[in-house]
Amino acid sequence: MTVRKKQTREGATSKSKAPVLEHNRKKQYILEEGVPVGFLQDLGVQTADGRIVRERYDKFKQINRFLEFVEDILPALPKDRTVRIIDFGCGKSYLTFAMYYYLKTVKAYDVDIIGLDLKTDVIAKCNALRDKYGYDGLKFFQGDIKDYEGAESVDMVVTLHACDTATDYALHKAVLWDASVILSVPCCQHEMNRQLNCKPLEDLFAYGLIRERTAALFTDAIRAQIMETQGYDVQILEFIDMEHTPKNIMLRCVRRKVDKREEQEEKYRREKREKLMELSEFLGVQPKLMTLLQE
Repeated sequence: MTVRKKQTREGATSKSKAPVLEHNRKKQYILEEGVPVGFLQDLGVQTADGRIVRERYDKFKQINRFLEFVEDILPALPKDRTVRIIDFGCGKSYLTFAMYYYLKTVKAYDVDIIGLDLKTDVIAKCNALRDKYGYDGLKFFQGDIKDYEGAESVDMVVTLHACDTATDYALHKAVLWDASVILSVPCCQHEMNRQLNCKPLEDLFAYGLIRERTAALFTDAIRAQIMETQGYDVQILEFIDMEHTPKNIMLRCVRRKVDKREEQEEKYRREKREKLMELSEFLGVQPKLMTLLQE
């Protein structure tokens, strides 16, 4: 059998092009490879000419992934005044600096960002780097999340890898401030693991690893439901690939716009609260966030 070659309009013979595979395309990052950014160099992620240090490439991807989440929630942040943001448990503040740089330099928002962490030496280094680049809208303080009282109103709360119930204290403060946005990546969910007391599931929970992982997932799922009762639309998303860290679940909470649906909203919250109470009784747990909000 003779196979005819495809002819173009001009009569020339053409060859079908091989498809471009998505994984062969260069990933478009918000902070681009090859573009020098001062704080990334000081934090050991970039070289002086903007190349990414091989051993820090996972951190570079994590920073950009986080900025993608920030980009998604921009419509929920005010544009006509200073945006107030708190980063609880900021650590070495890779993401805090990236968030400030992105909002202030790239997107031209007027921002006031506070980073809080328990480690005094880490906070000192962060403030020194802040001073070096003249980031006047960025400040770092040493302190505990549950004791923090340095703000009266906050538009956005970030809490990444705050250990165990520290995440609950951060979420609680966000609710009290009526924050428009919350980005939370919980860590070390031990509280529910200690409390779980559910007779129908006790044989499953006899396996320590199953109990630990189930408790962690239940903790974050219940946190999401609690935040729904407080007027937030909540998504549970994958922060970064599981191969890089098992602590990869993000709770993205955005304040719901109620408008003229106050009665429907109240009914929705009431039904959610009733279901949460039933679930808590079934599992034999009393989540810290629920206790804080009841108080």
